[in-house]
Amino acid sequence: MSISCKAGSRQATSADAVVVFFFEDSTLFSTATRKLSSEISDLAAIIKSGDFTGKANQTAIGYTNATKNSASRFILTGLGKKADFSEEKLRRAAAAATKKAASINCKHIAFDLSSADSLPVSVTAQAIGEGSQLSQYGFVKYKTGDNNKFVTKFTIICSQATLKEAQKGASVANALYDGVTVARNLANAPNCEIYPETLAKEATVLGKKYGFKVTTFNKQKIAQLKMGGLLGVNQGSVRPPAFITLEYMKGPKSQKPIVLVGKGVTFDTGGISIKPAAGMSDMKSDMHGAASVIGTMVSLAALGVKRNVVGLIPSTENMPSGSALVPGDIVRFMNGKTAEIDNTDAEGRLILADALCYADKFNPEAVIDLATLTGAIVIALGNTTTGMMGTDESTMKKLQNAGDKTGEYVCRLPLYEEYEELISSDYADVKNSGGRAAGSITAALFLKTFVSYPWVHLDIAGTGINPKAFHYTPKGGTGVGVRLLTEAISNW
Repeated sequence: MSISCKAGSRQATSADAVVVFFFEDSTLFSTATRKLSSEISDLAAIIKSGDFTGKANQTAIGYTNATKNSASRFILTGLGKKADFSEEKLRRAAAAATKKAASINCKHIAFDLSSADSLPVSVTAQAIGEGSQLSQYGFVKYKTGDNNKFVTKFTIICSQATLKEAQKGASVANALYDGVTVARNLANAPNCEIYPETLAKEATVLGKKYGFKVTTFNKQKIAQLKMGGLLGVNQGSVRPPAFITLEYMKGPKSQKPIVLVGKGVTFDTGGISIKPAAGMSDMKSDMHGAASVIGTMVSLAALGVKRNVVGLIPSTENMPSGSALVPGDIVRFMNGKTAEIDNTDAEGRLILADALCYADKFNPEAVIDLATLTGAIVIALGNTTTGMMGTDESTMKKLQNAGDKTGEYVCRLPLYEEYEELISSDYADVKNSGGRAAGSITAALFLKTFVSYPWVHLDIAGTGINPKAFHYTPKGGTGVGVRLLTEAISNW
C-alpha cells in the first residue's frame, strides 16, 4: 500500500470517490460549498438538511453525474474550526474520510489537496498519507473468507506547481506506513508465530530488505555476557531467549549513535506471579517495544536518514514452570548489580536492565527505551499518552516536540529520589517491584540503576495496546513509537 500524487483536477480523476475537505467557519464553508455546487447535484440538499456542517471528522457523500474519467462520489469531510487546525486534525479527517469510503466498498480514493491548503504542501500531503493509509490496517492473515474490506489505493490530486512538494510529503508518509505496519503486525501476531527465535528471523529479513545490519545472540552467548536478567526471566520457558542487535549506521563515523532499546517479551503470563486469565491474550503484544524499535529502523532506512542508530532487543517468554523464577530469588545482571525478585510479573525491567548495560558499549549519544512496562501508566494516562521519564532534558524535549507534531503524545513523570525507597531491598542492590503506588515511576527508577549515559524511558503500556480503534489506530497493537522516534531522530 502507498499513496501517490498526480497533477490534475478532481473533475478528471477516475477514482471511486474524491475527498474534499471543509472548514466549519461559516465564510470558508460557504465559499467551499459554492465552488463545489456545480459538481454535486444534491449538495444543496445535503447542506440544507444540516447533515454536513464541516465539523471535525464529519463526513457526507455527494453523488455526481460521473463521466468515464471522473469519480461518481465526493466524500465531504470536516476539518473543524480553522483556528484549531493542525497536522493531527488533518490525519484524523483523512482517516474518517477513508473509513467512510471503505464502508461503501470504495477501493481507490483521491484527495483534493487544494481543499486543505492551510499547511505547507509537503506537510499536508504527509498528514493525508498517514491518516488515510494507517486507518486501513487489519490483522486478518488468520481469517478465512473475504477480508478485502479496505481502501487499497490512494491518490493526492494537486497542481503541477505543487507536485514535487506533495510527492515529498507522500514519500515520508509511505515510509512511516511501512514502519508502523511492521510494528503492528509483529505486536498483533500470536505467540505461536512470534517468539524470540522467529522475532529475530523477522528482524533479519527486514534488515536485508531495508538495509540495516541484524545480529542475534543465542542463549549460550547471552550466558557468556552474564545477562542474568534475561536468563532469569527465560528460565521458566521451553523456548530459548534471543538478544537482537540492529545497526543502521548512515551518519559520519565520528557520530555517536542513538540507541533504541525495546522490550521483547513475546508472551507474558506473569510467571509464578501469574496474571488473571481475563485479558491475558493481549500479552502477545508485550513485545510492542521491540516491534516499535524494528518498525522505527524500517522507517529510518526507508527515508535514508543520515544518522547512526542502534536497536537492542532482549527477547524471551515469561512462563510459569518448575524452573521459573520465584519471588525471593536474586538475579545478577551483566554489570554485576543484583536485584531481588519481589514479583515475577515485573519481568520487563529485568530484561531491559541487561540491554541497558549492553548499550554502554556503543558510547551512545542518548539511549531511549520503549516498553509495555506497567499497568500503572494506563491508570495515569489512559490509552492516549505515553509516559516519559529520564535523565536527559535535551532528549526529552526532542521527544516532546516530536510527540506534539506526530500526535503520539508523551507526558513527563518525575523520578524524585524519595521514590527510591519503594524499591530498596534488604538482600540485593534493588528490588524489582515497589508495589502499586507510583508503579510506573519505580519501574523507571529500577531501570535508572543500570544507565550511565543520557537516557529516556517510554512506558507504552497504554498507547501500545488499544482496547478499541481510535481514528487511524486499530484495536490491538497500534505501532506507537515508530512515527514519534522517526520524527525525533530525523530532526535530531
